[in-house]
Amino acid sequence: MNQKENEKILKALANGRRIAIVNLLKKRGVVSVGEIAQGIKLSFNATSKHLKVLFSADIVDKNQVGLVMFYRISASIPRTAEHIISVL
Repeated sequence: MNQKENEKILKALANGRRIAIVNLLKKRGVVSVGEIAQGIKLSFNATSKHLKVLFSADIVDKNQVGLVMFYRISASIPRTAEHIISVL
């Protein structure tokens, strides 16, 4: 993994709301955007933006079922992110 990829991961995880999202996904597994927003007490749109950052850093995977988008911790999570998430 190169420095630029590590920087992207660190920036993605350097936010309290995104850490809350990761912790929620660690506990619940697969969760819809609406359930994540409710669980971290944030608007749907703001939650979606945070999830987009986590997805672009390969920290979460998404799967759409009908009109609902579900997220989970990525099966192929980068090693740097895995180490950080393990201590959260």
